[in-house]
This record gives sequence, C-alpha cells and structure tokens, in this order.
Amino acid sequence: MLFFRKAKKEPPSGKTTERRFSASLDGNVALLREIFSDVDPLQYRFIENRTDGRRFCFVYFNGIVDNDLIDQYVLRPLMTAEDLPGGKPVVDFLLRRVLWINGGETTGAMSEIIRNLSYGDSLLLADGADEALLIDTKNFHTRAVAEPEGEKILSGPREGFTESLLLNLSLVRRKLRTNDLKMKFITVGERAQTQLTIVYLESLVNQTVLAEVKRRLDAIRIDAILDANYITELIRDHPRTIFRTTGYTERPDVVAGKMLEGRVAIFVDGTPVVLTVPYLFIENFQSSEDYYLNFYYTSFSRLLRIIGFLLSITVPALYVATVSFHQEMLPVNMMINIAVGSHNVPLPSFLEAFALIIMFDILRETGLRMPTGIGQALSIVGALVVGQAAVEANFITAPMIIIAAISGITSLLVPKMNAPVIIIRLGLLLLASFLGFFGLTLGLSVVAIHVLNLESFGVEQLTRDGQFGVQALKDTLIRAPWDRMYKRPEFLAEDAVRMRRDGGERR
Repeated sequence: MLFFRKAKKEPPSGKTTERRFSASLDGNVALLREIFSDVDPLQYRFIENRTDGRRFCFVYFNGIVDNDLIDQYVLRPLMTAEDLPGGKPVVDFLLRRVLWINGGETTGAMSEIIRNLSYGDSLLLADGADEALLIDTKNFHTRAVAEPEGEKILSGPREGFTESLLLNLSLVRRKLRTNDLKMKFITVGERAQTQLTIVYLESLVNQTVLAEVKRRLDAIRIDAILDANYITELIRDHPRTIFRTTGYTERPDVVAGKMLEGRVAIFVDGTPVVLTVPYLFIENFQSSEDYYLNFYYTSFSRLLRIIGFLLSITVPALYVATVSFHQEMLPVNMMINIAVGSHNVPLPSFLEAFALIIMFDILRETGLRMPTGIGQALSIVGALVVGQAAVEANFITAPMIIIAAISGITSLLVPKMNAPVIIIRLGLLLLASFLGFFGLTLGLSVVAIHVLNLESFGVEQLTRDGQFGVQALKDTLIRAPWDRMYKRPEFLAEDAVRMRRDGGERR
C-alpha cells in the first residue's frame, strides 16, 4: 500500500508580490503569463504606434471589460499618438496626454495588478517602462434595479439593490445627497479579495460603534466572502444565538433610514443584501412601509406582527399542555368533543403536533424551492389533500389541524423571525409535552432572559437603560406620527434631534 503526503502549498500571494516588472516588454508579458498560467480568458493584445513603432501590450480579462471603451478611447489614441517620450516617463505621458479615460493609475505592485485585473481593470505595458498603467474598463453584466421579491410593500419606492457594489452605493448616494455620507472601502478574504464598503453619516454615527465595526471586519481571516451572511456570522456579538444581531435588507430606502438614525451599513460586492448595525430586537417586527402609510394603520399592523409571533410559538405548546395535563381549563363540551375525536387516533397529542408542524415546514420549504406558480399550487393542494386525508384516516384529529394552521400562518407575519420561530416552537412544544404549563412557562422565561441579554455592537437589543418615556417607545410597539418622532434613538446617534420647528428651534 502506498501513502502519499500532500505537498504544502504556498499562499496564493506569496510568490507574486515579490516579483517586479522590468524595462523589457517581452519579459513583463512572460512574467504575467507565468503568474496567470492556465487562465485562458486573460487576453494579451500587442499594439504598435504608427509614428515611431513603439510596442505596447494591452492585458485584460475578456467578458468583464467595456470593449467599445477600449477600442475607441485607449487603443485608437495609442496607435496614433505622436512625440511619445522614451523609457519610464511614457506611462505618465499616456495617462495625462493620450488616453481618453476617466480612471487610471501607474503601478508596479504585483498584488495590486492581480486584484484589479481580476476586477475588470485593464493593464497597459509599454516597452522600456518598468511600471504599468491600470485603466478602469469595468463593464459587469448585472440585472436591472427592481423591487426585492422578499421585501415587497404596498406603498413606497420600488428600488432594490443588485449584485453590483458601485451601483448599490449610487442608489444610497441619490437618497442622501450630502458630503456627510462617508464610504470607506476595505478588502476582506485572503484569496478572493472581496471588496466591502462601510457607509455611515459622520455627524450621526456613534464613533464607538463605528470603531468596533472596523475592528471586527479587520479581524476576519477567511478565504472568501461570497455573501453578506459570511460577515453576519463572523462579526455577531453572540455566535450561537438563534436571533439576529445584524440587520439585513435589499432596499436603499431602508438603508438610508437606518443611517439617519446613526447606524452603520456594510455593503458586500456580489450580493444585494446590505447589513446594518447596531440591530434592535423590535426591528424584527418593523417594515419599511410602516413609514409610508398612515400611522394608525401601521401601528395596528405592527401589533399584529408581534401578536402573530407570540401565537406562532405558543399555540401548539399551549394546546398540548391543556389537553394532556390541564383538561379542567377547557369547557366540558369542548373537552368531550376533543376526547371523542381522539378516541380512534393512534398517536398522542404531542406527537400529532410534532408531525403536523414538521409537515407544514416541509410544504413551505417545497413551495419556496420550486418555481413560483407550481410551488404555491403544490403547497395549497398538498396542505388540503394531506390534512383532509389524515383526518379521515384517523391519523390526526381535526382540532390539531386548526392549531397547526394557526401556528403556521401566523409565522408568515414575521419573515425575519422564521428561523427562531421554528426552533422556539419545537422547544416549547417539547417542554409542554412533558411538563405542561410549567414547561411552557419555563421555556418562555428562558427565551425572554436570552433576548434581554442580547447585544448588538455594545447596544442592548431590547432594554434601553431604564428609559421608557414617550420618545423611547414612539417607534416600538406602535409607530407614532412624524411630528412626535422628533428625536432619534439617543443610544445610536450622536445628534439626537431629528426634526426642528419652523425657524430652526430645537424641539
């Protein structure tokens, strides 16, 4: 038997960052071919100047550059240019006097060349120059700006982020037209070199929170960041909690509104999801349209979401505890009907509840993963057919169908809490199955204590340091009118005043 030991590989940047260009064009091209060996999309285009025969090589990745821009504003002026200087100064001369481009810089750092070439920039090499010219020729093919499927609203802007980082930043810039809006680029990922952007309003952001965001992002050591959830799991305060400690959205108006309250936004290139921190627990029940519709209606809707969350996690456990341990809590006629219905059912009530809840989650997942039209039809038909057949076959009781339906439907009111609802609901059901009301109370107490101890970048998610005045509650259980929400959350923003009276007087 033969055993093979894996060869220890050097880091991807280990041998390339030390290499430098020389004054030989052919040598520089050979160096690039060595570094980018077996990378067929990388194109090498040689050009000669018509006046003095000076040789150049234009290097770019096919498919992510603007070919029209290259032909008209780079290659054509390059071939027809006159009085080109010799040696190294030719690179600066081309950038300042010849090429018709918006962005370009001279560099000799191989790590920078590799990163920018892979991101859509082009590289111009000149014979006799030991530095190259990086030219901004990006042209990524992205989908159009449209309303996010998961955050549809009745009234308000219909814009949504895409996978293009610069386009996403422009959508926010259009809503916050001020020099107070700061955007800081950083690179994360030791192999993929993913670009992130920290965005905030300088006069509003809490500097302590901002410094903590930068510290946690700088501490990330991972090969690549392919989605915003990578960042979520790596910078969260409580790594094992089932609740979110960072906000997420695909809507520019939501990001603008969060930053106007002093929060920090984190954009990740390649994903439409933007993170916002700090994150408060009440944000799980808020919607962007709460601020676009009448405050009476939105306050009622928000209360419905909170009630729906409580019903979703407690109704199955409450029913099982009552039927199994506390029958005296039910009216006599109801208890008789339940007993008669469950007489021929082989499973105890808690197993019925577990089976139905799992079946509901299976149908919901099936509807999400399949094509839209087929998935919705399959979920509805599956629920009706399976539920009716199960009752007629005496596998489950009819009341249990109603309980599972109430729990499943109310969970749809709070899509941001889908994962916590599934886990808490099953946990409470398990406790209630063995301990009755005591188990249910015990489980709810554990959840409440856990939520009370949650923090997001040093900010408590639920409590507010004992401040329970009108201003502290104006945008929690209900949404107060705008003329009453004249202050920002003081624990988030440096400047607490959001609205002033006519004439500029502070309220």
